[in-house]
Amino acid sequence: MALTPPVEEHPYNHLIDTLKDGRIKFFNPQKLNDPRYDKLPLSIRVLLEAAIRNCDGVYTKEDDVQNLLDWQQQQNEAEVPFSPARVLLQDFTGIPAMVDLAAMRDAVAKHGGDPGLVNPKCPTDLIVDHSLQIDYSKCSIQNAPNPGGGDGPNQSQGPSRSTPSRRGSQCGAQRGSCSKATCSDPPASAGQPAASVQQIENTPLLCPFHLQPVSDTETALKNQEVELIRNKERLQFFKWCSKAFKNVNVVPPDVGAVHQVNLEYLSRAIQVTDGFIYPDSVVGTDSHTTMINGLGILGWGVGGIESEAVMLGQPVSLTLPHVVGCKLVGSINPLTTSIDIVLGITKHLRQAGIAGKFVEFFGPGVSQLSVPDRTTIANMCPEYNATVSFFPVDQVTLKHFKKTNFTEEKLELLESYMRAVKLFRSYGEPSEDPQYSEVIEINLSSIVPCVSGPKRPQDRVAVSSMKEDFQSCLNEKVGFKGFHVSKEKQDKRVPFLHCGQEYQLAHGSLVIAAVISCTNNCNPSVMLTAGLLAKKAVEAGLVVKPYIRTSLAPGSGMVTHYLNTSGVLPYFSQLGFEVSGYGCATCVGNTAPLPDAVVDAIKQGDLVACGVLSGNRHFEGRLCNCVRANYLASPPLVVAYALAGTVGIDFEKEPVGVTSEGKEVYLCDIWPSREEVQQTEEDTVICSIFKDLRGRMEKGNTLWNNIECPDSVLFPWDHKSTYIRSPSFFSKLSKEVPPPPSIENAHVLLFLGNKVLTDHISPAGSIARVSAAAKYLLSKRLTPREFNSYGARRGNDAVMTRGTFASIKLQNRFIGKPGPKTLHIPSGLTLDVFEAADRYQRDGVPLIILAGKDYGSGNSRDWVAKGPYLLGVRAVIAESFEKLHKNQLVGMGIMPLQFLPGDSADSLELSGKERFTITQPDSPSPRQRLTVQTSQGKSFSVTALFDTEMDVTYFRHGGLLRYVARTLL
Repeated sequence: MALTPPVEEHPYNHLIDTLKDGRIKFFNPQKLNDPRYDKLPLSIRVLLEAAIRNCDGVYTKEDDVQNLLDWQQQQNEAEVPFSPARVLLQDFTGIPAMVDLAAMRDAVAKHGGDPGLVNPKCPTDLIVDHSLQIDYSKCSIQNAPNPGGGDGPNQSQGPSRSTPSRRGSQCGAQRGSCSKATCSDPPASAGQPAASVQQIENTPLLCPFHLQPVSDTETALKNQEVELIRNKERLQFFKWCSKAFKNVNVVPPDVGAVHQVNLEYLSRAIQVTDGFIYPDSVVGTDSHTTMINGLGILGWGVGGIESEAVMLGQPVSLTLPHVVGCKLVGSINPLTTSIDIVLGITKHLRQAGIAGKFVEFFGPGVSQLSVPDRTTIANMCPEYNATVSFFPVDQVTLKHFKKTNFTEEKLELLESYMRAVKLFRSYGEPSEDPQYSEVIEINLSSIVPCVSGPKRPQDRVAVSSMKEDFQSCLNEKVGFKGFHVSKEKQDKRVPFLHCGQEYQLAHGSLVIAAVISCTNNCNPSVMLTAGLLAKKAVEAGLVVKPYIRTSLAPGSGMVTHYLNTSGVLPYFSQLGFEVSGYGCATCVGNTAPLPDAVVDAIKQGDLVACGVLSGNRHFEGRLCNCVRANYLASPPLVVAYALAGTVGIDFEKEPVGVTSEGKEVYLCDIWPSREEVQQTEEDTVICSIFKDLRGRMEKGNTLWNNIECPDSVLFPWDHKSTYIRSPSFFSKLSKEVPPPPSIENAHVLLFLGNKVLTDHISPAGSIARVSAAAKYLLSKRLTPREFNSYGARRGNDAVMTRGTFASIKLQNRFIGKPGPKTLHIPSGLTLDVFEAADRYQRDGVPLIILAGKDYGSGNSRDWVAKGPYLLGVRAVIAESFEKLHKNQLVGMGIMPLQFLPGDSADSLELSGKERFTITQPDSPSPRQRLTVQTSQGKSFSVTALFDTEMDVTYFRHGGLLRYVARTLL
């Protein structure tokens, strides 16, 4: 962001130093001559530099600079502002932010202001990637001599290399045999051409599993075509945003997933504005924005509401964090991938209890990690609840940037600047180690190959123990690690027909195997390991059973480029892992339906079927409602388990498959060596890859380039649109600040327990046909196949409000079983959450939510606060909150109220059926205690979690959006 005060009036202009013979200026904190600076963690030094540069006396004050310098004493005490260099949005979470800005323009214009003032001040990149669905896939047909062995190692007559999709024209001879629940179309006849764009536009979407197979390139193109047609309204709006707003850059579909594009194209390491150089930094509307920390660029995920504030010139407010120094020592095992390291570090740090803290890596072991390794580790930091996982810039970082089209001049400037302000690290020099709040040491040689699951990313399982661990999961009572299957049912096998052949499913049978965009595909070493494994498997005569839903959704064209250049992509495809498009797919819940025969077999046997994916999200039911056990694994292990067809295998003792000659093939026979992978990486991951991505970025694609959009300052809302709607947040906006609202005689909308995730509050996946959102879309004359997903419809508040608390996994104590239902207390009726809230609102009754610990954990989504607000929720009383979600509630004008230590709904004997009154003082203050009075005569105290005066200000204005709108007026 540009300097706020003029340089000559800047309180720290005496710190200005120069590079490049005076042509480049910068604020040099070393000129403070303060010995505390050299002891600061490097991540805190980045915060300090931003505070010095942006010190304007209003949002950032000299006291903030002093608090940062005094970090050792002020950590976890002082609140400081941070003005990042840029904002990163993906389309699912970005569209509501842009819709809000468009609506804010309307509100400003309505009050006589200049709508052109509503304009991002901070550079903002929006990447369209999350809407991709895999409608088309291409897999090889295989003829297994032992089709009943679906639960055991792969057995094959040899690799079949036929090109038709195993879910295309071969999916079944009978009408209605396709897995698509709504499909009634007959299978495509042999030789029938694939549907064209015009056919797709002018006719209802045919079931993709009945279309003729297409080539690798055509598959991605077909998925892209359907995506552009399905999301035409959203894409037109995005294109309008790129033209109407300054400082907004929209990256169109088919370029890459948000984090890949951020790493490969948008990351700058240093920024130069108005002749001043400073560190690159970013906040994003995705919790895995932390991935960028692997490049030495400070960044983390924030809510959509906070991102809007940053876009409009407001800093992020954060409590000075504890910084945990994670010291890496030892040597990496040759068979250990970066994913193994990630899961090993995740377990260590999760157990260390570092929620809300910064993690900064140091020690000699860091130098062994490539930049892709580091970004993979940093990507997963939300899974161990850290705010960031920071890898300071070193020689390895510079070597990486040299591959990404950094000129020698820019590399020289980067190194000179980083050394000048002491943001450059030599990990082998202990004398450079700063002082940390605490130090955790991890020996890399102790980390072995592992997976994570079956329900949580922190539940790490060594691959050597996988078979035994899954068996214990069957025995354990229902919980994070248990399914409680009786002994007599554990050996049950269910036969079924697929593509004219009989197979069997059992507990542990694999039905989904997905190599997807998040976490792993940024790392060439693990992707090349998977590709080389696929190559060796095909050469050995192994295949993947045709009923397993396989997919490969690379994070960007870069991945496809080096997989193709290295020669492994055809082998991926022959095993069914074909490139199906670029964007989040399986990881975000966009898995196409499983074949009906598979679903029926799972239900018939009440089987614990499994999915394995190389992503970062795998909560129960997320991939598919009928797949109860899901494991995170590295890409090569996804391929390995797909070959085996089950997670119930000991790779060290059992063959992964058997050839047509009866030869047993073990995983060690086809696992590529670390040297082979490194050589392949050296030969293929070169600067031309990044040039290819740059070309894709700058050229765009024909379909995107042909999209037309209005040319206007105000967006012309289409009242018939079911994707883009002007939200009601500004409908009652006044220029004056209203008095603090009190909550009188409120009813409890939901009575929740512990660990309520953002997935429970605002699902991102498909829209169930019996949901309130489905009823709304049906009223708009849409068919179920046109519903799309909640994520794609985040620009429509009517859909998203109805989708709030619509998760099938929601555990509401009023109901006693999972589901999106609640009790309408006055009538005693059990209703959809939206229908109950609508009744309360029509009766003028305010609402609250009661919850347990860790309310709002998980992905950052602004609708987890916007949705409850539009439902009429005015406060959430919980034992504890995930901080990001707490900030989102404040940003929407909802009070986050925390029970006092030792108190809970149970200890206070609350039934949830009482009515609650919460009186708000005339002058609220941070961390103020309030009294809650119930209709039963009981009262108790809670803490209002307003951490700063700005939190109080936002709340008094009715939320951050109204505050920003009033400042513009």
